[in-house]
Amino acid sequence: MRKLLLPSLIIVAASLLVIRIFYLQIIDDSFKLKSDNNAIKIKYDYPERGYIYDRNGKLLVANQASYDIMVIPRDVKEIDTAEFCLLLDITKEDFIKRMAKAKVYSPRLPSVFLPQLNKSEFAAFQEKIRKYEGFYFQKRSLRDYEVDFGANVFGFITQVNEKLVAKNPYYNSGDLIGRQGVEESYEDILRGIKGVKYFQKDKYNREIGSYKEGRYDTIAVQGEDINLTIDAELQKYGEELMINKRGGIVAIEPKTGEILALVTAPSYDPGILVGRQRSKNYTLLYHDSIAKPLYDRGLLAEYPPGSPFKILTGLVALQEGVVNEQSTFMCHHGFSYARGRFMKCHGFGPHQLHNGIYNSCNTYFASAYMLTINKYAKPAYAVDVWSNHVKSFGLGQFMGYDLPTGKKGNIPDSKTYKKIYPNGGWRSTTIVSNAIGQGEVLMTPIQLANMMATVANEGYYYTPHIIKKIEGQKIDKKFTTKHVTTIDKRYYKPMISGLFDVYNLGTASSLRVEGIDICGKTGTAENFAKINGKREQLKDHSIFVAFAPKDNPKIAIAILVENGGFGATIAGPIASLMIEKYLRKKITRTDLETRILNTSLQGQYAKLGGLSEIVKLQLRRSDSILKSKNAVVPVLAPVIIDTTKEN
Repeated sequence: MRKLLLPSLIIVAASLLVIRIFYLQIIDDSFKLKSDNNAIKIKYDYPERGYIYDRNGKLLVANQASYDIMVIPRDVKEIDTAEFCLLLDITKEDFIKRMAKAKVYSPRLPSVFLPQLNKSEFAAFQEKIRKYEGFYFQKRSLRDYEVDFGANVFGFITQVNEKLVAKNPYYNSGDLIGRQGVEESYEDILRGIKGVKYFQKDKYNREIGSYKEGRYDTIAVQGEDINLTIDAELQKYGEELMINKRGGIVAIEPKTGEILALVTAPSYDPGILVGRQRSKNYTLLYHDSIAKPLYDRGLLAEYPPGSPFKILTGLVALQEGVVNEQSTFMCHHGFSYARGRFMKCHGFGPHQLHNGIYNSCNTYFASAYMLTINKYAKPAYAVDVWSNHVKSFGLGQFMGYDLPTGKKGNIPDSKTYKKIYPNGGWRSTTIVSNAIGQGEVLMTPIQLANMMATVANEGYYYTPHIIKKIEGQKIDKKFTTKHVTTIDKRYYKPMISGLFDVYNLGTASSLRVEGIDICGKTGTAENFAKINGKREQLKDHSIFVAFAPKDNPKIAIAILVENGGFGATIAGPIASLMIEKYLRKKITRTDLETRILNTSLQGQYAKLGGLSEIVKLQLRRSDSILKSKNAVVPVLAPVIIDTTKEN
């Protein structure tokens, strides 16, 4: 048998090789098609991208016709360069540069010479294109934005780079691809499938008909339409409220995890990234290191959460059994937790869970946190127990939502403190600032919003997501999978009661909306920045989290306004307005609306390096919005731009 094994393997391998060669050379002539490239011209038929709608069926993003001027360098003959450049409104230097780039890509394959001409730009060139051998046009569709908001949600369309072309065989030089937002997340669904047509050429390089009678031709398949979870009116309103401010707003439907609004400020009109001015405008946005309009603060900005984190401190302490609803701590305008260590507080007198929440008492929650850590003999084990409870709310990790960008935030554990204190010696008093959302705790606005959605649901959440419906498909099942926290459901009721009285008796009593039961929590976060190379403390960030109604909640929301001061000053009013807008579709607290629209923090931001050029453009664009709402339009003073300073 051993003597026969080797000859048998050789015979089988040889037979398989002969069969494969026969198939490739006789039956399948697709490889012959590739070898005949010199005699074949390939044309692509680009489909329309899928349309984008909001949760209520409002059209947000459609398509418009566009034309790319293509070139095959080897086929270009002597042409009137001056006339050619005049027709396309480019310089001779630009012509030379573009031709050189096309030759580097390939002398014999088509590449984009000039992209994204609209109908009027293309009309004059179309009449004379026959004079310019080697050039032809490729019809495409560009995005047509039906709204001037939501740029961070949509993302944008741009040409693929050479690296991606080499990596992904679907794309060719000059093809368009979605970047950022849902255009990137759902690129494979929105782009459709491009069609291909092959044409035979004669020895004079003229088309003489379809290759193989169209056997290899394919038809373009239009991209699928999608519905987002975004409420267009709420998104628009949120961006209006954030004019002249920086920060983020995230609103979530608690029962589903659907993102109702995802606002970052400053933002920009998505329409400026369409057409021939796209490259110039994108360069402005990309290099703006002052306002960072491409930086989605709702998903990427990591801040100390401040007082809203007390919600979790209280829930963990209840779960660990170190406090109950009647546990009382005396507050004397602060908490002395070690020799020479004092945590200031604006509360005074006895505090239990209920008034501890609505008065935002540092003493109560610092005491509860220290009891949680001191429950166990080893602080390293104790902080891991605490950390695991907090992480069950989706914190300290990538949340898994369907947007291409994000940050984990930070929930410290024993490993964190072993790095900070390699020689040990740390204990509950060392890390007590975690109790009030300072210390090593960092959260993004979307994590804050999801935390409130979890509290509203009394202990569970669904992964936040922005896709509601894909035509002909089901959404990913991970968005319909329930995540349950480690906190027993019975502990949420007393916490919700305290959050409800934040609006009735506590720090947000001036922000009530008649007829809507809102549960909320104010907060501030310390704010440091480098100015002229020196670390300086600036005005605190304003934070507010809320959900409503108290029973059967429909919306959970988090607002963070950079340099906004106290939570009830700017972030709190925005929360009340957004909640009323979503639940009632109208505003009764016009006093709050007027105050917020008239509030500009540009003076604060000027300390960090002035107003960038793109922000000045966006401020001018926002003038009409402010005027239409009878708000004050800020006067823009001349600003010296210094992009070396850090935000």
